[in-house]
Amino acid sequence: MASSFRMKTRSGSSGWPTDTLAGFAPTARYLVGVSGGRDSVALLHWLNQRGFKRLIVCHLDHKLRGRASRSDAAFVAELAKKYGYEAEIGSAEVKRLATQNKTSVEMAGRVARYHFFAQVAARRRCRSLFLAHHADDLVETALLNFLRGTGTTGVASIRAVSLRREGKLGLTVVRPLLGVWRREIDAYVRRHALKFRKDESNSRLDATRNRLRHRVLPYLERQLSRDVRRAIWRAAQIWSDEEALLESMTDAASIRAATLQVETLRSMPIAIQRRTILGWLRRRGISDVGFDVVERVRELISVGARSAKTNLPRNFFVRRRAKKLFIEHLEERPPTNR
Repeated sequence: MASSFRMKTRSGSSGWPTDTLAGFAPTARYLVGVSGGRDSVALLHWLNQRGFKRLIVCHLDHKLRGRASRSDAAFVAELAKKYGYEAEIGSAEVKRLATQNKTSVEMAGRVARYHFFAQVAARRRCRSLFLAHHADDLVETALLNFLRGTGTTGVASIRAVSLRREGKLGLTVVRPLLGVWRREIDAYVRRHALKFRKDESNSRLDATRNRLRHRVLPYLERQLSRDVRRAIWRAAQIWSDEEALLESMTDAASIRAATLQVETLRSMPIAIQRRTILGWLRRRGISDVGFDVVERVRELISVGARSAKTNLPRNFFVRRRAKKLFIEHLEERPPTNR
């Protein structure tokens, strides 16, 4: 399921968009990710006010901030109890995972969170997850991915409603606040006197996203004398609609297949080749896939390609054999006969 970034109809005392929730009955059971920060605390309060009474509050302790991380988990557990919700509290050694998988701590944390959400979803038999990403998050992610060279796929990577694959499990991710700006959330928190946990690492400039938020975007707005954030938000909306069109033109059977047929890929326009490869990789749990990864896989189908193998994140790789592409893991390779 997919939805564009259009600003939704505003209603209710909060004045926040509500159309994203139209297909989600308040009487059903849903997961909701709560870090304890102001955004997720505001989302939880808002959903409760709108009659969502069967939420399962999910929190993952990343074990990055010692006692503060444990206090965050305790705060979220107590908050869930206050609202009468069940809570699922997990933990992961995110720094160790980042080292093992040779990726950033931010990416390792994101992978660990979705893995945790998927585990809870499977155990609770609940396939929908509410997250508190808002309009400023969308802008920052879109600009960051654009600068990384991911193309429109990365720029339009956050959607109001999307389907995320974690192994064999499909998780519907719902972001009701994508049309709400950070300043509006701040006002909501003040109006309702909501308590929340403050993560001091959000103000540290050693993280790329924080530099983008606190330095780059304000600098662009001062230099250009315009609302740069809203302009990027609108561009992300346009690109999201264009991505949806490309998705509708992509062969779903190829993405679902265990292998990709080289001749079939060669017959596709380049844009559809990229989309097919990207979807195929993501369906098999290969995260952190950017333009370079997709292009390296695409090179394998070139006539006269010199290599029949290319590396992927987390010790996976794609191999071409017998006019097919397939994914292997370094630890899963059969022993070589000597």
